[in-house]
Amino acid sequence: MAERIQKLLATAGVASRREIERLIAEGRIQVNGQPAVLGQAVNADDKIRLDGRPLNLSHKTEPTRVLLYKKRVDEVVTRDDPDGRRTVFRKLPALESGRWIAIGRLDINTSGLLLFTNNGELARRLMHPSFQVSRTYAVRMHGTVDPSMIDRMRRGVTLDDGPAKFESIVPGENEDGAASNQWYHVTLREGRNRLVRRLIESQGLQVSRLIRIAYGPISLGRGIKSAASREATPSELNALMAVVGMQPEAGPAGKKARGAAGPGGSKRGPVKPITVGRVSRQSARKQSEQGWPENKRDRGRDSVERDDAGGARARTSRSRPGGDSRPSGQRPTGGARKQSGAAEGSAASRSSSSARPSATRAPGKPSGARIEDSGKPRSSKPGMRPSRSGARDRASGPGSPKPRKPSR
Repeated sequence: MAERIQKLLATAGVASRREIERLIAEGRIQVNGQPAVLGQAVNADDKIRLDGRPLNLSHKTEPTRVLLYKKRVDEVVTRDDPDGRRTVFRKLPALESGRWIAIGRLDINTSGLLLFTNNGELARRLMHPSFQVSRTYAVRMHGTVDPSMIDRMRRGVTLDDGPAKFESIVPGENEDGAASNQWYHVTLREGRNRLVRRLIESQGLQVSRLIRIAYGPISLGRGIKSAASREATPSELNALMAVVGMQPEAGPAGKKARGAAGPGGSKRGPVKPITVGRVSRQSARKQSEQGWPENKRDRGRDSVERDDAGGARARTSRSRPGGDSRPSGQRPTGGARKQSGAAEGSAASRSSSSARPSATRAPGKPSGARIEDSGKPRSSKPGMRPSRSGARDRASGPGSPKPRKPSR
């Protein structure tokens, strides 16, 4: 379907319709190798070039997007500044197709809300005077402001480029009109160059600060840092398109919202079971044959004592030999088990120490000379438990090695 070149390029996000008309007048746009003319009918299959670079209009355009940018003083609303000053386009996110279009302009000394969009038709309608989109500013006036000045700016003042007026002038919340610098909120429905400043200066006043706080239904609000931007919410985008008579676009179908919960109620999907530790094949086979114990206290744990030769000497079990066949109501409790275990361990220690006397160094003798004690457990302090190493057999004689210090 053929469309006028201004509308086609504006819808594709190349530039605003007014900007495209200027580029055509300067001869910078070509269609099929020939200079374009205003109102020329073109379609997506035509070969269109801008400054010698081809414009690919055959692919599907992105959905309409709007950015809320908080401009600061000393930034200029242009893509390339010959003086090397900061531009508002340097921090905007990249687009897959088209480019960002500034909706209106703010001079270098004005800060506040600046809208960007990738939809050229939306930008044209928001800036065109026929749609009467409101702009609200917070302005600090320097000088004595009397009611007659306010009334004249409301009724209208004739400027160099025609009449102009404020739709509303409201004093700031904390202003009483006595100080030389007063804050006001002013609203107008035109976007001519430096219109707010020229209206106020026509009354002999000066503008010491100017901030745009709203554009149509979009307010600057809080939460945006200086020289930063955020994406317009769906409700803000729909309200902005409704002001200029455009139908809101349907969101992309099938696209999952960011941060949506996955299966199982988790954003990262279902939770996988966690396995702690490993069980050897022999232990697993033994447990499958004997049956899993009811709790850790019923599970028998084998301890192995080794002699000096490194072989296994004896195996004992902390559980009752042959298992406990008594009913659960007659089994000893945890405290009784600990006491009985401590008594059995003490008796075993006394019997082993009496059966195998340990060898100690004889006082006044060389390191190799050793004597046999009377069977008492080796202990450095009274009341200490005898160590397991003190109950082991050690060879005596001049050539025997020095006994190893028991580990703590």
